[in-house]
Amino acid sequence: MKYSAVLIAGPTASGKSALAVELARRFGGVVVNADSMQVYRDLQVITARPMPEEMGEVPHRLYGHVDGAVNHSAAAYAAEVGALLQELAGQGALPVLVGGTGLYFKALTEGLSDIPPVPDEVRIAFRSRVEQRETGELHAELAGRDPEMAARLRPSDRLRVMRALEVFEATGRSLATFQGSRRPGPLARQELLKLFLAPERELVRARIDARFDVMMDQGALDEVAALRERRLDPLLPVMRAHGVPGLIAHLDGRLSLDEAVARGKADTRAYAKRQVTWFRHQMEGWTAVAPKAALDVAIAAWASDASIAGSNPA
Repeated sequence: MKYSAVLIAGPTASGKSALAVELARRFGGVVVNADSMQVYRDLQVITARPMPEEMGEVPHRLYGHVDGAVNHSAAAYAAEVGALLQELAGQGALPVLVGGTGLYFKALTEGLSDIPPVPDEVRIAFRSRVEQRETGELHAELAGRDPEMAARLRPSDRLRVMRALEVFEATGRSLATFQGSRRPGPLARQELLKLFLAPERELVRARIDARFDVMMDQGALDEVAALRERRLDPLLPVMRAHGVPGLIAHLDGRLSLDEAVARGKADTRAYAKRQVTWFRHQMEGWTAVAPKAALDVAIAAWASDASIAGSNPA
């Protein structure tokens, strides 16, 4: 079977990148990033972005190409991948997309709701008006302006509440009215090999903790200090990368270094758990495999004329 692309997902620290490099090497492919934090130029160490020497083994694309001041969205990512797929098709190269951001994969395979972008001037003016207000107060405002979306969102979910308010501010319409329409993704209706790496939970937890210690040894604190000096909007995605809030709190004198590291590890472990839950409930047709077996499964699927049966991650 000739697959149009290979998609590799899984919780953080599950071995996705190594598998992607090996498959790209074997099948004449290009590794394409599908991690929403590894797109940012400002953060290499703390996002575990592949180092230059690792990226020298096979071509890598869409890593570290976005400035931290940009609110890079899944829609922008899908557009970038769409253009890249055309380029790689012309070269006869296999796209090997790898990452842990479920929404990115959903944007590629299923498409996204057709929500117009919020103009920068509207976003800046809105956030300057509400930045000092409590999240519960903002949810109450949303309930008055857009009761349908307010009913869908937790009063404590500041990010999504503000997103709903921004869309209403920019368009005068409820975010809910846009969510029914969907643009197809650039990989829609294509034959895809979709693997979800599913290691044992305790192994992932141990790898996350060990990797965070390595990142600290490699200069993660200095990297976050440089980001902090930019004084960016704290709601920007780059400012919420796992480990960043805790290390900024340490640099501000609000946490000890040990406390900041512990927070970063805990946040990353919680995220890994959410990644598994997302793919279990949101993504169909993925084959869940143990990391050690993933290479053999991929090679067998590639050599077979019959597609492998999809199963949701356990």
